[in-house]
Amino acid sequence: MKEVPPLADQERPRSLSFKEQILRDLSKSKQKRQEMLSQVQRAHAEKMAQAQVVEQEAGVEQSRVKSSEARPAAPATSQAGKIKQTDVNPEAPVAAPKPAAALKRKGKSIQVPLSIGKKHTTTIETEALRKQRTVPAAKEKAHAEAVQQKQPGSQIRMKAAPGKSLSFAAEEQKQSLAPVKETKLARVEQVDWQGEDDMEKRQEKRRKQNQVAKKIVGVVTLLLLLCFLATGVFGYIYVQSALGPIDQDSTEYVQVEVPIGSSNREIGRILEDAGLIKSGQVFNFYTQFRNHTDFQSGYYNLQKNMNVEEIIERLKEGGTESPVAPSLGKITIPEGYTLEQISDAVTRNAVSKDGQENSIFTKEAFMEKVQDDGFIEALVAKYPNLLGSLPAKEAGVKYRLEGYLFPATYDYNEGDTVEAMIEQMVAAMDANMAQFYEPIAQQQKSVNDILTLASLVEKEGATDEDRKNIASAFNNRLSQQMPLQSNIAILYAMGKLGQKTTLAEDAGIDTNIDSPYNIYKNPGLMPGPVDSPGMAAIRATIDPNKTDYLYFVADVDTGTVYYANNIEEHNRNVEEHVNSKLANASASAN
Repeated sequence: MKEVPPLADQERPRSLSFKEQILRDLSKSKQKRQEMLSQVQRAHAEKMAQAQVVEQEAGVEQSRVKSSEARPAAPATSQAGKIKQTDVNPEAPVAAPKPAAALKRKGKSIQVPLSIGKKHTTTIETEALRKQRTVPAAKEKAHAEAVQQKQPGSQIRMKAAPGKSLSFAAEEQKQSLAPVKETKLARVEQVDWQGEDDMEKRQEKRRKQNQVAKKIVGVVTLLLLLCFLATGVFGYIYVQSALGPIDQDSTEYVQVEVPIGSSNREIGRILEDAGLIKSGQVFNFYTQFRNHTDFQSGYYNLQKNMNVEEIIERLKEGGTESPVAPSLGKITIPEGYTLEQISDAVTRNAVSKDGQENSIFTKEAFMEKVQDDGFIEALVAKYPNLLGSLPAKEAGVKYRLEGYLFPATYDYNEGDTVEAMIEQMVAAMDANMAQFYEPIAQQQKSVNDILTLASLVEKEGATDEDRKNIASAFNNRLSQQMPLQSNIAILYAMGKLGQKTTLAEDAGIDTNIDSPYNIYKNPGLMPGPVDSPGMAAIRATIDPNKTDYLYFVADVDTGTVYYANNIEEHNRNVEEHVNSKLANASASAN
């Protein structure tokens, strides 16, 4: 029997639903049962075929015997369903029948050689052979019907039972399998319903899990943002704290050494180890960020109440070559201070919290020492270039050392004396004037002349350009034998220079006062300086602008200086910028 080839499985999607999985499993189970049924039917058909062959052989033998007895030489006619006889040799031996396995199957008939006489063979086509010939066509028809009626994914292979056609067997099998099929379909529908219910539950569970996951992600993100924010705030506070002083109220000094060639990182480590800053790493980053690189080597006495910026500025000034005792405080002398003002300044520690802490010096001791002739002569001998032209007492000077103490900030240590402090100031003036000694000699002037005129320029001019123009105007007047006519010298003679005066007081000064400092009446310079000029005023005096100015006046409100080379223009400037405003101020007061 020709076996019906199994139908090719349809391609399934890579991801199957629950229902499709159940149908696939049922199809496989049904296919397996069909294969087992086909094997049983095939074995039964083979067994029946063997039985038929045996029966055919027996019938053929019986027919041969009867034919040989009744009609040994009768010719056979070729008709459908009858035995065909041919001429045979009657004397030839009769061939033994072949076994069933050796018979040739042509698909339509089985040829069985018969020995009828000597020259004839007979081919018998029995009823069984005719039935076998109709089996393939019936089988193909039944297979076609089964293919049309089968469920997707299943295969039907059947064989008709003995005595029944294939179509009847297929119908019978279909009816016998119908209850099973309905039961399985019902089970599939139930499983499908349960699968859909489980799927909804899984989807609901997945949604809840997604919501929980989103909440967790949101919380984690918020925590990270808070951590970043807290880190930034903490970092800012830490850096600000690291840049501040270690102890704001401390007056303790700490001595450190900065070796030659030290990097910013190494200097930061030195300062941190000495307890002067909180973090050497912050110091390193800060100095690099602010491009501070010009630090000087040497020994430094630093305080714990200094912040990082103050320490940086101190390191740029340079240290000492050898260790020195830490200073107890500082004395600050501004430009333009008189000796009487300096005597007040030396009594205050400039680096104290409010600037009013007392130093180790007194005003009385200072003023006594600057008028000590023995002390002055010792200084003249020690600093001849600076004090060689120092005016004598007979010249009418108020204080011989007036204008010779350099305005700057000075350290003082425990055990220092006022003499040492005054000499330190004189030494500073000598060091700063050293660069000008030769140009002064070339101008055929003395150091006292330069410092005297510079003391006026210091008070009259507020900017470097104004100082150079004013120095030019003073030089032009001196060259023309004109009095300098500066109120600064008159105020000094009156003992009011450095004190706060009103515009009316300044305009109403007594220009007829009898004093060597009255440069309204006396031509030329005063006998000596009236204050301690700074380096800007000294440079302007030594190298003034080239102008034809003879007069100048400053606006009392703006400080702008107006220059003139004749008295008429000068008077207009005075009326506009001084007198008119004095009149307005007087009217407002009334």
